[in-house]
Amino acid sequence: MSIPALVEPADELTVDEVRRYSRHLIIPDVGMTGQKRLKNAKVLVIGAGGLGSPALLYLAAAGVGTLGIIEFDEVDESNLQRQVIHGQSDVGRPKGESAKDSVAEINPLVNVVLHPERLDNDNVYDVFGGYDLIVDGTDNFATRYLVNDAAYFLGIPYVWGSIYRFDGQASVFAPKQAEDAPCYRCLYPEPPPPGMVPSCAEGGVLGVLCASIGSIQVNEAIKLLTGIGDPLVGKLMIYDALEMEYRKLKVRKDPNCRLCGENADVTELIDYEFFCGAVSEEAADAAADATISVATLDGMLKERADGSRDFVLVDVREPNEYEINQIPGSVLIPKGEFLNGNALEQLPSVDSGTQVVLHCKSGVRSAEALAVLKGAGYDDAVHVGGGVVAWVNQIDPSQPSY
Repeated sequence: MSIPALVEPADELTVDEVRRYSRHLIIPDVGMTGQKRLKNAKVLVIGAGGLGSPALLYLAAAGVGTLGIIEFDEVDESNLQRQVIHGQSDVGRPKGESAKDSVAEINPLVNVVLHPERLDNDNVYDVFGGYDLIVDGTDNFATRYLVNDAAYFLGIPYVWGSIYRFDGQASVFAPKQAEDAPCYRCLYPEPPPPGMVPSCAEGGVLGVLCASIGSIQVNEAIKLLTGIGDPLVGKLMIYDALEMEYRKLKVRKDPNCRLCGENADVTELIDYEFFCGAVSEEAADAAADATISVATLDGMLKERADGSRDFVLVDVREPNEYEINQIPGSVLIPKGEFLNGNALEQLPSVDSGTQVVLHCKSGVRSAEALAVLKGAGYDDAVHVGGGVVAWVNQIDPSQPSY
């Protein structure tokens, strides 16, 4: 469904702007009027990471007059595989500042506004206010629902994208701009169960997939700002990079949507961390009094080496992660083996007297596996808070991180 242009045209383009944007100007659907709309546009990009990188670069190149960047993180070497707005010399710098410098190299005519903070309930209205459009490059469900709800309450449309391994999705949510247009909650009324969908940090992402989905987001942003074409309102674009296949599904407005439906009960911002849950309630309960630090584990390993302690250390990550780095003396039993019950056959029996210690990359998956063990009677089982990440940072920095 089409919607009117979000932005009125600027008064004029300078001679330099005409030269720079000439390939847009000779497209009849864009022309001088469309480019003037882009010049007058204010677009907020959430995150300068995998999706935010190509989005910012192409929005800047297209001539969007004002680009807002909300980003609190710093550039890490592991980002460079996909976050092309940053370079080697930017490692350790705030991502927002690095992104701003890259935008200036692409197009010095663009005004960049930095919001160097984590998006949350307390600042979301202040950050969103004044922007015509939002491009969502977030990578977690709690922030996605926050973005959706805040954008709805403020009446700002946004372009959403999601990536994981070889798969990507994109859509446009504009329930206040088009009749019967759905919101994100119409597509995903509830977040997936905690631990069910791994993050990109856990499951990985093909670097070039970011460019594929990020460029789709910019394409939709340009259409919305200028009022041309048929944007992905009420449609979900799905991309499979391995099969090189695009599919487009219709997304209908849910009359029972808790946010934009007829009897909506979400009338203000909620506790999104609680709504989405980093871990399940069972995992949180299991880990409450059964979490040890990497320093404690280091001491336990030394005691095991001299024969004064007996326990088995289990790594619940995936085999490809186990190849990257390991805590010495660990055995690999992926989390899925705990969920289907097969792991219990590979562990000492409950009455053997051998304690089971679990770890993963950060502590989320090991907490889920711990809940299974507790339910099976392994009352003294524990897991390692912070997982391999904490081990590399605090105990063995010679190992690679990921």
